Amino acid sequence: MRSAGVLHADVEVVVPFFDVDSMDVVWHGHYVKYLEVARCALLDRIGHNYADMKAAGYAWPVIDLQLRYARAARFGQLLVVRAGLVEWQNRLKIHYVITDAATGERLTRASTVQVAVNLADGVMQLVSPTVFTDAVERCISGAHP
Repeated sequence: MRSAGVLHADVEVVVPFFDVDSMDVVWHGHYVKYLEVARCALLDRIGHNYADMKAAGYAWPVIDLQLRYARAARFGQLLVVRAGLVEWQNRLKIHYVITDAATGERLTRASTVQVAVNLADGVMQLVSPTVFTDAVERCISGAHP
């Protein structure tokens, strides 16, 4: 069983017309956008989003992305995208589940891995910066600012 994570954020996405292909289903590449929306909500919840990461001197590129499609999403469908924080000490690993908002049926599951890269010298960090791990620990403990 996949870990749901120690923290999570849910976002709703209504599938727009421009995301569907000629088969009237969401083109597979657009799911990555939905993951990003949920990931940003999770980082906001943690209190250390992309703007904070950049201000702290780090980029966090995605180095691994995995998607498993179980059912197609369609135009106008209301989706719930859940992002769950799984790892944060050495890398940022997030598990995702995309479900139909009306039925709860799982449509897609995914995961991403990101690593911190020092903006000053471009060097990948082997452990997550303290500024990030401290924010995660504050959020987990309920001491979120």
